[in-house]
Amino acid sequence: MDDLAFNKIAGAVLGTLLFVMGLGIVSNAIFSAEKPKKAGYELSSGEAAPAAAAASAAPAEPLPVLLAKADAVKGEASAKACTACHSFDKGGAAKVGPPLYGIVGRAKGSIAGFAYSEGLKAKGGNWTYEDINALITNPKEYISGTKMGYSGEKDAGKRANILAYLKGLSDAPVDFPK
Repeated sequence: MDDLAFNKIAGAVLGTLLFVMGLGIVSNAIFSAEKPKKAGYELSSGEAAPAAAAASAAPAEPLPVLLAKADAVKGEASAKACTACHSFDKGGAAKVGPPLYGIVGRAKGSIAGFAYSEGLKAKGGNWTYEDINALITNPKEYISGTKMGYSGEKDAGKRANILAYLKGLSDAPVDFPK
């Protein structure tokens, strides 16, 4: 290859690279994005959320009113997410979480062989609809140190539907509170 052919090829490659770089500079000038003042996303510390949740929870309907119009079929659909950790079958085995068949009226932390958190063991008493509602609203607030990884269901209607579904999962269903 003679020197002139090499120079033409090298010039074409360098010219193309220069054109691409120039195109990048021009396009960045035309389509420039604002740079954030602080890198990353702002995450809530969790301190303001309970205050906001308490403020929004004040005008909410009482649990008995919600349960009166709850739909167990919709509750079963909403509880599908729970099946990853809990069994709903009678005599079902414990998974990541304890089985939920017959949970209403059952003593808290009473499934033999399941490793409950210390916070749940300290609660004591039997599960009521109010307790389960509070638990599925915000597990970490209801039971300090819970092992439950679920962040909670904010929709009161969906929680009432889930409670209606749980009522049907019992040999002796406990009546809704009045």
